[in-house]
Amino acid sequence: MISLKAKLRSNKGKKNNKTREAGMIPAVVYGHKIKNVILDVDYKEFQKVYRQAGVNSLIEIDTEGDKDPASVKATAGEGKRIVLVHALQKDPVSDKFIHIDFFETSAKEEVEVKIPLVFEGTSLAVKDLGGTLVKNISELQVKALPQNLPHEIRVSIDKLNTFEDRILVKDLNLPKDVKVSAKPDEIVVSVAQPSKVEEELAEEIKEEVENVEKVVKEKKEKDVVEDEKPQAKSVPEKKP
Repeated sequence: MISLKAKLRSNKGKKNNKTREAGMIPAVVYGHKIKNVILDVDYKEFQKVYRQAGVNSLIEIDTEGDKDPASVKATAGEGKRIVLVHALQKDPVSDKFIHIDFFETSAKEEVEVKIPLVFEGTSLAVKDLGGTLVKNISELQVKALPQNLPHEIRVSIDKLNTFEDRILVKDLNLPKDVKVSAKPDEIVVSVAQPSKVEEELAEEIKEEVENVEKVVKEKKEKDVVEDEKPQAKSVPEKKP
């Protein structure tokens, strides 16, 4: 599990701007049946951890001096909490993190998160037949106990040897304790024939051209109608 060190905010009245100027990010931990905990997290360390964990992997927050008995840290060790990144706030100008919301999980309660699919291997239908790999699903919504959540789901495309081959949700190699919300027969990945891809592109281009021609035609018709409208005659003013 990825670990992240944090400091308990001893002075709760401390200004967040001063925290950020010191290279820290203000954060809060909340969860079911626990009190909110205010933390300061090192900016650079969080950047590194977030690149690895994202929003779908568990993070072990090590907070020295954290003695909340209601926390599930009892299963993680003294002063430790098992969390997911629930929400992030960024500065609209600098795009830097300015606040983090961590959700503390319970080892006994299932959570729902989206897990990315990682495609690996070589498809002969792509390599030898010139087909195009079509990824219908890039991530899956799963439900599991926090300790059973996978960081990613690997999908081997080695079995895609013809254009008729498909990999379905039910074909994925998932941990036994992980439930997937997608239907078993949903197509995860397939290979499209070269001609089919070209036809689809040609059809999209044709539709775009027809839409442009339609707009131009409507504009011309409108201009003609405007030109054919009778012009109002000016009536000379009567002299007294």
